[in-house]
Amino acid sequence: MQKDAVHWFEIPAADFDRAVRFYETIFAFRMNPMPIPNGPRMAMFPVPPGEGVGGAICHHPEWYVPSKAGTLVYLNADPDLATVLARVEDAGGKVVVPKSQISEQHGFMAVLLDSEGNRVALHSRS
Repeated sequence: MQKDAVHWFEIPAADFDRAVRFYETIFAFRMNPMPIPNGPRMAMFPVPPGEGVGGAICHHPEWYVPSKAGTLVYLNADPDLATVLARVEDAGGKVVVPKSQISEQHGFMAVLLDSEGNRVALHSRS
């Protein structure tokens, strides 16, 4: 039986450098470039090997098209997503759904549009 429902995610970027800056700014971390010969440009979210679900910002004009109507990915914004959400607009994004409680058991969520126009959600326990 699998532990995580999600094993990997890819967020499309029209402007790769702008998208990487956006996520580095709102989460206050550095993303890791992932060179792929003859493939898309990718920068990985920092996750220690074997310790969680990984994902990347991806740019390729034919394969990745940003959209606010596509798949909704919930990114971990523990301990409190309000900290991350407060950086969104200055980083070039837009808050679509403010911090809202899901339930006492499941914590809080919010939805934003990133610098590329992708709809992305945040989740935290508090």
